[in-house]
Amino acid sequence: MSSMGTPLVRRSRAQHLVSAGGVVFRFAEGGGLEVVLCGRKEPAVWALPKGTPDAGEDLEQTALREVREETGVEVRLREPIGNIQYWFVRGPDGDRCHKTVHFYLMSPTGAPLAAHDVEFDEVRWFSAEEALQVMTYPNEREIVRKALALAGASRT
Repeated sequence: MSSMGTPLVRRSRAQHLVSAGGVVFRFAEGGGLEVVLCGRKEPAVWALPKGTPDAGEDLEQTALREVREETGVEVRLREPIGNIQYWFVRGPDGDRCHKTVHFYLMSPTGAPLAAHDVEFDEVRWFSAEEALQVMTYPNEREIVRKALALAGASRT
């Protein structure tokens, strides 16, 4: 309590976190674009693969590793797309976190989706239109829109 009888509020400093991931795309037989999404049943989520850097990794290395682990697909990094930022509260102490996630455009070079890790229940290809409809997070949806524009431009 303060000297005025009001409870003291502990202010925690914000933690700044960084992650990296990718939008993996391919051209379908009909010519449209397809995107890989990672899904979880509880809570229901469809999202892009991403994760935290391991010691000594740069953002590109992190993105390649996380996409490979979470989707099972071997990929080639093509170019940066951009980043998203958001705030969340973590842990029992209520630590405030500001996170920046850097995304890269990627294309598959091998390995089936079935080889993904256990972090997600399902990983699958979606048409571009369906991916944008089922994705859980609006900020990731915007990254996919940017990626699709870059991917379409790379075909010409």
